[in-house]
Amino acid sequence: MQLRYAFRLYPEPGQQDALARAFGCARVVFNDAVRARRDARAAGEPYPSPKVLSRSLITRGRLHRGRYWLREVSAVVLQQALRDADNAYRNFFASLKGERKGAPVGEPRLRSRKDARQTIRFTANARWKISGKGKLFLPKIGEVKVRWSRPLPVVPSSVTVIKDASGRYFASFVIATDPDTDAATFPAAPPDCGVGIDLGLTHFAVLDDGTKIDSPRFLRRAEKKLKKAQQALSRKQKGSRNRGKARLKVARAHTQVTDARKEFCHQLSTKIVRENQAVVVEDLAVNALARTRLAKSVHDAGWSMFVDMLRYKCERYGRVFVQIDRFEPTSQTCSHCGHRDGPKPLHVREWTCSACHTVHDRDTNAARNIKAAGLAASACGAQVSPLESSLSGRGTARRSRKPRNPTHGPRHAAARHQVRDGQNPRAST
Repeated sequence: MQLRYAFRLYPEPGQQDALARAFGCARVVFNDAVRARRDARAAGEPYPSPKVLSRSLITRGRLHRGRYWLREVSAVVLQQALRDADNAYRNFFASLKGERKGAPVGEPRLRSRKDARQTIRFTANARWKISGKGKLFLPKIGEVKVRWSRPLPVVPSSVTVIKDASGRYFASFVIATDPDTDAATFPAAPPDCGVGIDLGLTHFAVLDDGTKIDSPRFLRRAEKKLKKAQQALSRKQKGSRNRGKARLKVARAHTQVTDARKEFCHQLSTKIVRENQAVVVEDLAVNALARTRLAKSVHDAGWSMFVDMLRYKCERYGRVFVQIDRFEPTSQTCSHCGHRDGPKPLHVREWTCSACHTVHDRDTNAARNIKAAGLAASACGAQVSPLESSLSGRGTARRSRKPRNPTHGPRHAAARHQVRDGQNPRAST
């Protein structure tokens, strides 16, 4: 399994200028590759291959009088920018054919020097290394100071230098994990030790044992500071240095919120994975919920980030990760007797089962049903209903329901955009 280890970089002023040149040269090569393919498409010609683009844009480009500054950076950086453009087109075509999972991917766009994130990548061919003093040596940049927060378990295969919107520099190393080392770090939990997690807004997570984890609401707590910084930015004249300083203050305020949310999700996911052998969560429609009046709270919660961390940590440390269907009636079914009591408004936080008269906390009951459905699904390899698993004592396989949205998939992307904009895609028919 490959992971990324990111560390903070502290380049000196001269090294910052060298990194800025490298960012600019990589951006120019990427944009030239995109333009070359756009021109070929407009002329009705086949797309030029990466080998042809490398010869024309890098080998000959570095000899051209107008592109002499390409010689000031490592050739590996330019080659990796060309590879990024090729991968972007591969993903675009795979999305058009329906071969790529996830949301549809658009055609690669031109990069701008005003983009919030600038990156360059060095592979082993660039001969970068970590010096004996603990500094990172990068070709044509020099030895950059690194703040090592943890040791690297193995020798990295590549390093990506990143500059974010707040002006911070990071070195992201790609490493391959060792299963034996991971097993020693997180010993296996008892087989019967599993957890069902119900995610929400009032409580970030509710576990099946009744544990409730309050939502930190990092964005809500920082709204006053963000509002003040944004107002100061809006008063500055465009193009002035003071506006640039104010923009950095806004970016740093947002960065603090993002870092705090990420740290919270890392700590909680690590604790859950360490203590349990099986982790079961619900597949939430985050994109749909983000289009409602609760959009800010949904984005502030960071459910997708938390679930992704649970998934890859379970895979890394040999745990079982199950994600049940979002249409399972976990809030309608009694976790004690399996009786389905019907839908309930959101303001109903406690209810009594009409069959066995058990008083349930809404979120705890949902977490227990999530755990039952997930463990049954992992046992039989298919989605199951909590009602069926609780009555029969074992999972009864069934097909997962189809999405309720009829406009689903890449071919209906235009129709979804029209519906989102308030238009009727069938008005013309």
